Amino acid sequence: MTFNVPSRDTGIGMTRQELVDCLGTIAQSGTAKFLKALKESKDAGADSNLIGQFGVGFYSAFLVSERVEVSTKSPKSDKQYVWEGEANSSSYTIREETDPSKHIPRGTRLTLYLKRDDKGFAHPERIQRLVQNYSQFVSFPIYTWQEKGYTKEVEVDEDPAEAKKDDQDEKTEPKKKKTKTVVEKYWDWELTNETQPLWLRNPKEVTTEEYNEFHKKTFNEYLEPLASSHFTTEGEVEFRSVLYVPSIAPTAKDDIVNPKTKNIRLYVKRVFISDDFDGELFPRYLSFIKGVVDSNDLPLNVSREILQESRIVRIMRKRLVRKAFDMILGITMSENRDDYARFWENFGKHLKLGCIEDRENHKRIAPLLRFFSSQSEEDMISFDEYVENMKPDQKDIYYIAADSVTSAKNAPFLEKLVEKDIEVLFLVDPIDEVAIQNLKSYKEKNFVDISKEDLDLGDKNEEKEKEIKQEFGQTCEWIKKRLGDKVASVQISSRLSTSPCVLASGKFGWSANMERLMKAQTVGDTSSLEFMRSRRVFEINPDHPIIQTLNAACKSNPNDEEALRAVDLLYDAALVSSGFTPESPAQLGGKIYEMMGMALSGRWGTSAQVVPPSHVPETFEAEVVEPAEAGSPKL
Repeated sequence: MTFNVPSRDTGIGMTRQELVDCLGTIAQSGTAKFLKALKESKDAGADSNLIGQFGVGFYSAFLVSERVEVSTKSPKSDKQYVWEGEANSSSYTIREETDPSKHIPRGTRLTLYLKRDDKGFAHPERIQRLVQNYSQFVSFPIYTWQEKGYTKEVEVDEDPAEAKKDDQDEKTEPKKKKTKTVVEKYWDWELTNETQPLWLRNPKEVTTEEYNEFHKKTFNEYLEPLASSHFTTEGEVEFRSVLYVPSIAPTAKDDIVNPKTKNIRLYVKRVFISDDFDGELFPRYLSFIKGVVDSNDLPLNVSREILQESRIVRIMRKRLVRKAFDMILGITMSENRDDYARFWENFGKHLKLGCIEDRENHKRIAPLLRFFSSQSEEDMISFDEYVENMKPDQKDIYYIAADSVTSAKNAPFLEKLVEKDIEVLFLVDPIDEVAIQNLKSYKEKNFVDISKEDLDLGDKNEEKEKEIKQEFGQTCEWIKKRLGDKVASVQISSRLSTSPCVLASGKFGWSANMERLMKAQTVGDTSSLEFMRSRRVFEINPDHPIIQTLNAACKSNPNDEEALRAVDLLYDAALVSSGFTPESPAQLGGKIYEMMGMALSGRWGTSAQVVPPSHVPETFEAEVVEPAEAGSPKL
């Protein structure tokens, strides 16, 4: 059985010589000749938005066809000619059409005789989908032959037994004819494409409902977008575009890593080219943006290599990214604050990724970021809001990274800043810390991690610091000697008020939060952990009773075992409260139990003696006594 796909237009057709010149010669484009003639004529200002300028598109029909037949009638000739070519032949034939039933008034009829493996292209629904996908917005209407149907009521033949029964009842009631609903099918032409794309219309004439409907129809969405942008770019490169910010993120969680989301549809002169891009039009972190881009400057045979190397595409990318940021910024200015809250919930991680990957657009990304803070634990704030709330003498933007808001607000690093009513940003997302480190500053104000060493709050008193160092300098050396290589140094802290001590990270290494995240990486390189793990600085609070007690112990009896064990426990407690992971949790638990036993000993009527874990009980040998014989004297 032969499957064929006929298509017909009502254009100007071709003469016999034009068949030889255009179809009989590869890379001979009639469209290119027409455009050249149009340019040379006085009608140069006419619409030249035509496709097919390479003379090779026609021969793609042989990819799915065994034979191609072109029947054409030109107004220049009284005769109708038929061009025939086969896939495996190097020649073609041209003959005059003599069958009156196949005559056409004007134009061209193209018939594809499909190969056996490609017979699926003959299905009407397949043809309709192809036209809607690739030629949805060409400038002329395309009709496809489709099966349709309508419902109607028809009479039903009665069963003889029921008919006899009905005859008996006919005397009392009039008989009603039985009917049923059937679908009557028929074939007719159906308009398959839209000749006027939305992006070619004047934005002032397009309603919000039309934008939303186009978004739902084009991208199979069921929710209205959060924002849309319809614009035309002119100048060095000209293109039209309609962009959307969707309401929710896709269900696949790896979309932030995989830029191939098919969210951008590229058209060249209204003809769909591709939606398979790998960061050519939008960077990875903006892959959630959806829309269409229509350019007249790109060739129709654009390929992945052309997209990657094209200067036109690079210019288009810059302008598309700029428009996308303008669109997102518009959401932040919306009267309904819930709009941006919903955007941030779905796409906040994408923008944070942009801080890492796109240094050129840091100034556009930074105002869009949102974080919790020590003064706003329920609602996220922007950098602009933080800067507005800064103290007059505050020079930096302070932050702390943790696994949750609760952990961040209870960290000992915040104590002095909370006393001074200085706001601290809480970075609770795993990507937050890396994103902020890449930004470095905002409006000439540096980002400062309050968990790092040498924190300067701008309230140093050199005379007081000198007195404290003289008082506790020996104690710092004593603690450093006890802890050894566990810490780089022991210093007097300026950030503590209620805690006895804290373990600060080095300036250029990982923070406690980053160290925790890197250890959790399943494919992490464990050999780099020791190298990247920062030096740890043990800071003590000279105003705390525990530190003052240890200071007295250092001066009176530095070798006291109880005091040294207290230093060890103090370090372990600082390790946990500062966000680090103890190397031996069981050993830490044993120390805590020992201290609890000492504290609870003698209370509530008990006098249990607490044995330290390090104490080993003395062992005794049992004496073996031989049994005495009968009659022997008793000793």
